[in-house]
Amino acid sequence: MKRGDLITVAVSGDYGKPRPALVIQTDHLTEVDSVLVCLLTTTVRDAPLYRFPLPAGKETGLAKPSQVMVDKIAAVRRDRCGARIGKVDPASMLALNRLLAFVIGVAD
Repeated sequence: MKRGDLITVAVSGDYGKPRPALVIQTDHLTEVDSVLVCLLTTTVRDAPLYRFPLPAGKETGLAKPSQVMVDKIAAVRRDRCGARIGKVDPASMLALNRLLAFVIGVAD
């Protein structure tokens, strides 16, 4: 699992159904037993400050157009993560980095 990978996860709570997620954790923390992800949804909202669109397709591995829910960051045990289904391109990761900085308050 590397930063920018799209994987399937199963998390507890309100967002508990198996769903795609974007790995946002640095690649330098391979020894920890969890990984930070942003969950994805196919419910599209007009919310450009905390939702980032991703297309369906071979590169992303997504069956339907989706949005990264930048405001839904979760720590998931690695053993609850599925295999890589796709990857986010570098330009999109740069835009996502900016949204993450805004959402978690680093940009304040």
